[in-house]
Amino acid sequence: MRSIALKISLLIVAVGFLVSTNKPVQEFQGKAYYFSKTKMDLGRWGSRLNEAQKKQIEARMKSQLEKNFVLTFNKAESVFYEEEQLDAMSGATNSWGKNFSAGDSYKNVKSNSQIQEQEFYGKQFLVVDELLPIEWTMGKESKQIGNYMCFKATASIPTEQLNWYTFSWNEMRATQRRQQEVDSLKALGQEPEVEEMVAMTQVEAWYSPQIPVSHGPLEYWGLPGLILEVSAGNTTMLCSKIVMNPEEKIEIEAPKRGKEITKSEYKQTITSKMEEFRNNRGRRRG
Repeated sequence: MRSIALKISLLIVAVGFLVSTNKPVQEFQGKAYYFSKTKMDLGRWGSRLNEAQKKQIEARMKSQLEKNFVLTFNKAESVFYEEEQLDAMSGATNSWGKNFSAGDSYKNVKSNSQIQEQEFYGKQFLVVDELLPIEWTMGKESKQIGNYMCFKATASIPTEQLNWYTFSWNEMRATQRRQQEVDSLKALGQEPEVEEMVAMTQVEAWYSPQIPVSHGPLEYWGLPGLILEVSAGNTTMLCSKIVMNPEEKIEIEAPKRGKEITKSEYKQTITSKMEEFRNNRGRRRG
């Protein structure tokens, strides 16, 4: 009897083990919430304003200087998008600013691909390209962000590759000046340094190995942990909340709408269009 009872007990344990191992394993997923702050640069024009006037301009531009974003991710994929918010003064969304803001962006670190929706003056584009190659320098510094221990990494990235979806007259004029300087050096038989040819942005990122994915906001990725904070130029983006493995499964899908185009082609398209707008306005004034 004891032998039979023992066999039955072992059978029950074995069946229980098989049932438990056949349970579906939940896919590793998460959702990170970020907010960004940009310091306003008024240039030489700003030196003529008093502090009250500067604060008034900052209040009017708050929707452009302070933004909220969401990053949903699993091991290989992520989708990053801006949370739409109303302008505090007008009660409306900033439709003009959308022309030069990052659209919904899908990244796949396994296939080294990025797909991003962009709308420019009513026309929809689907930007399909490779992920931005970033050569990170790993630092030893660490700090706590929320419940996560983070480590520092830095990189120097061509500004145009970071800002391919934006447009700035100042940036365009600076690029033209640099090209003229490069052409002058070459005419004198001198080979210009890389720094003289390409404007670079210094980037500081803080990532947490406690969340073992290579994702991050905007163009940033490629570190051994989720990027929780990143500073570049006048803008700092910080993660304020993380939800790991939510009960409701997150669907991560790439955008599908718009004319397919590469990043460099998109940059050329909006630059040409802005120059066309300027020339047409000049003709009307003439």
